[in-house]
Amino acid sequence: MLNQLLTKLERKCGKFAIQNLMLYIVTGMGVFFIANMVLTTNPDNKIFLYDMIYFDRAKIFAGQVWRVITFLFMPPDNRILLLLLMLFFYWYMGVRLEEKWGSFKFNVYYFTGVISCIIAGLITGYSTNQFLNLGVFLAFAVLFPDEDLFAFFVLPIKAKWIGVIDAAVLVYKYINGGYYIRMFIILSLVNFFIFFGKDFVQLIYYTGRRYYHKYLKK
Repeated sequence: MLNQLLTKLERKCGKFAIQNLMLYIVTGMGVFFIANMVLTTNPDNKIFLYDMIYFDRAKIFAGQVWRVITFLFMPPDNRILLLLLMLFFYWYMGVRLEEKWGSFKFNVYYFTGVISCIIAGLITGYSTNQFLNLGVFLAFAVLFPDEDLFAFFVLPIKAKWIGVIDAAVLVYKYINGGYYIRMFIILSLVNFFIFFGKDFVQLIYYTGRRYYHKYLKK
């Protein structure tokens, strides 16, 4: 059903798809990080760039409408080495998903997540690209569960295990969070639930089952 709908949409709107989308996203993150670093090294500077780009409902309604878009480019970390690693993995996962799906389907997936995050922010007052980027990784984990991701380019970890851990953390946050946290998690991952809800549950179930029979049931 979903694939048929996407095929019809691609025939009509495929020409508008942005190729190499994640390259633009991670480049934007890198540009904001460098610009903020340059500004903060100036002792006379009184501008903290991140304060001007994060999602804030009150400030958006006050006229700072650029925040609806700029929060997408908030760098995931302020430590240079870790930031470079994370940007590389964001780019790599985006490339792999685009190769698997094609540019149009990946655009639909990503921008559905963007719209969901904006809606979540308008309801709760705050939004972040954290869960949006997590949605990209979870899609990668479902489609490429046995692909090794090298932590710090040294330790190989299969994508499915990181996906299971991230899912467990999300469940923990959902259970222990308040009403707005729960609503924010659900809305921010709408794109993932639409594309992969059933597949992800099966991935967790069968991965856990294989682990149980291989290591615990002896």
